[in-house]
Amino acid sequence: MSVTILAIESSCDDTSAAVIRDGYVLSNLIAGQEVHRSYGGVVPELASRAHQANIVPVVDRAIKNAGIKPEDINAVAFTRGPGLLGSLLVGTSFSKGFALARNIPLIEVNHLQAHVLAHFIKKNEEGSDIPRFPFLCLLVSGGHTRIILMKSYLEMETIGNTIDDAAGEAFDKCGKLMGLPYPAGPAINKLASEGSKNVFKFSKPVVSGLDFSFSGLKTSFLYFLRDRLREDPDFIEKNKSDLCASLQHTIINILIDKLIKASLSTGVKEIGIAGGVSANSGLRNEVTREGKKRNWNVFIPEISLTTDNAAMIGITGYYKYLANDFSGQDITPLARL
Repeated sequence: MSVTILAIESSCDDTSAAVIRDGYVLSNLIAGQEVHRSYGGVVPELASRAHQANIVPVVDRAIKNAGIKPEDINAVAFTRGPGLLGSLLVGTSFSKGFALARNIPLIEVNHLQAHVLAHFIKKNEEGSDIPRFPFLCLLVSGGHTRIILMKSYLEMETIGNTIDDAAGEAFDKCGKLMGLPYPAGPAINKLASEGSKNVFKFSKPVVSGLDFSFSGLKTSFLYFLRDRLREDPDFIEKNKSDLCASLQHTIINILIDKLIKASLSTGVKEIGIAGGVSANSGLRNEVTREGKKRNWNVFIPEISLTTDNAAMIGITGYYKYLANDFSGQDITPLARL
């Protein structure tokens, strides 16, 4: 018997709905929110209001695009957290209502676990394109930077975490200092391809074990620009490509160094990356290069699966459905799940 999951993702500023059947994606739709660009970051109240306007049409279109009917759905999976509480409330409330109306199970999903399990979305019948366990994944986004060891579909252990800021935040905050639009990551990636990574040197934090730190890098970048702008008010404009290339090179080196250390300490060679920053071409290329050098079996996600999307919620919900891991109608969202 086939298992069809309707998935809802609303953790931040993207309203997404997807339909997953037996591990395959039938549809995956995302409605973004351009309103936040003018504020240089996501405004929580505006995000929750936009979710309320978007969720019904997005779900309706996801079901129609999947070629199914509402009565074909076996369960509803939704993001419980972490994320913005107002945004999570919209997705949680809709999911509870849909499940209650159709008398089908409700499945809560950890947003971070879902990013990692996006690698387990099936693409062929053999399943040869998905990782084997144990699986080591570098999760890098605007709010999180972690190294996660997956022992099974539903058993994960965080073995490395940021002690302050995330790598994606470092990209965005440093990009803002250079006058780049929000989110700055894609702009830095593009400009980096036009510059040299060896023109400027930025200090790397010394953090023991597998943990990360990016707060110091942001501060040093701020002071570096401040001092150079005193000498030349046009310094940023004259050197923007090289600044982006050098900054990106530094952040990627920090990430890769820890990933190598994690692989050596665990002995795991099934390696992947996930999260919004995993769309960065420099990071993708470097992981691939290290993989060939160290005989890793490397998994790079499709660009469409790097950002927040409901397909990753759906595949997590699918494996939780198989494990009979359901939630009650009294479930509430948790911003810091």
